[in-house]
Amino acid sequence: MPTLTDLAMRQAGLAEADVDWLHMLLSDWQLLADLSFADLVLWAQLRDGSGWVALAQIRPVTAPTAIPDDVVGSVRPAGARPFLDVAMQERRICREGDPEWTTGVPVRHETIPVTAEGRVIAVIERSTNLSAARTPSRMDLAYLRAADDLAQMVAAGLFPRPGEQPTLVRSPRVGDGLLRLGRSGRVTYASPNGLSAYRRLGLTADLVGAELGPLTARLCATGGPRDESLMLTASGRAHMETEVEGNGSVVQLRAIPLVVGGSRSGALILLRDVTELRHRERELITKDATIREIHHRVKNNLQTVAALLRLQARRLKAAEARAALEEAVRRVGSIAIVHETLSHAPDEIVDFDDIASRVAMMAAEVSAPEARVKPGLSGRFGLLPASVATPLALVLTELLQNALQHGLTRPTGTAMGGNLEVTAERAGGQLTVTVADNGAGLPEDFDLDSAASLGLQIVRTLVVAELGGRLEVAPQPGGGTRVLVEVPVQQQPGIAPDGQPERQQIA
Repeated sequence: MPTLTDLAMRQAGLAEADVDWLHMLLSDWQLLADLSFADLVLWAQLRDGSGWVALAQIRPVTAPTAIPDDVVGSVRPAGARPFLDVAMQERRICREGDPEWTTGVPVRHETIPVTAEGRVIAVIERSTNLSAARTPSRMDLAYLRAADDLAQMVAAGLFPRPGEQPTLVRSPRVGDGLLRLGRSGRVTYASPNGLSAYRRLGLTADLVGAELGPLTARLCATGGPRDESLMLTASGRAHMETEVEGNGSVVQLRAIPLVVGGSRSGALILLRDVTELRHRERELITKDATIREIHHRVKNNLQTVAALLRLQARRLKAAEARAALEEAVRRVGSIAIVHETLSHAPDEIVDFDDIASRVAMMAAEVSAPEARVKPGLSGRFGLLPASVATPLALVLTELLQNALQHGLTRPTGTAMGGNLEVTAERAGGQLTVTVADNGAGLPEDFDLDSAASLGLQIVRTLVVAELGGRLEVAPQPGGGTRVLVEVPVQQQPGIAPDGQPERQQIA
């Protein structure tokens, strides 16, 4: 499916600045479609002037569609739709005299030139389905009048506002609530939803006829300094968005000043009650803060346990018992590292590369002093959920410790020296971790299923039973041992298959 940028630059030959302007227009043209009760199609002339290409299309939420088929990318020859040529050449809004019957439905067509920096760069075709025509209500007339004003601003190059960046967050829509202000800033029309939003803020009087800026300031008065952006938005003097809070409710406001015929004619105020949304956001923030505090306290408790075990180990005279407690200290420490990382990470997702580096550093510190083998790390673990990160940290701790104690240490307890490498590879929903050393290697009668090492038993239980993965221990070609761990990793929202954050694709 071709994007707006592809069609505009390759087929229509528009400049990059013109394409940026069209992107800003499209970020807001749902408003024009809903106010017009009409479908909108954006057309641009082909490079050679032989016809028109459809760059974009949108349907109204407030009325039945007039164009059920997708026309984006389609081409019309020059002269097939004369009003497109007239709008481009005469730089004015054109309307067909009689409705056109399309697929058995009467449709009225209009064309609006899109002006940027004094040049017409495209044309909007506005098509209204007349099959459900009825006597227009006061709200319908208010919508249509606002749509005509916006159309004139598009033709004059005043909408979207020059230099304004597209809104990335969800702005209020026409159906959420609409107010129309006159030149003086007084409300001349209020839709039922718009009136309801102000009722929730504490309004008891009629909204029509009220000066919206001072009224809004009174409803959300907190006794503190007055927010000037609130006054500018509520009075319709500037293209701005803000939120007002009062009477336990939160209402989002968006102001669109109307400039028609070179003079200011008032403003449109779009409203949306976001009370429940903000309440849920606050609950999520509170919950997230609570979870992080829990991880922080668990980390502190684990460090306390590790300190107590370390003190106990120092008092023991039996070497075997002291070694067992020191191993327990390392295991508790690796889990504490994960909880410390989780205390700073959102959504229970951690960057395991940082954890792996700290686990490797901890293993290097306890290696034989005369050898000081520092494990090397290559590849990327990526982002992992807490349910995978915690057991995997313990697995990595055990494998590194096992390699340092048995693979790179002589039976007499003296260090052999050598290399210890950890490699991580993530692809296709699977994480593969390899721990390899060039040490003494495995005993001739080694069997993973009957291995007496507590560390290997822990690793096997965590990898196979808890993580649902595969564990393989084999001799390393040229001497040493190679341990392969394969763990399935479910796709997480916002995380690419390689474990890195997904980048937003912009058309």
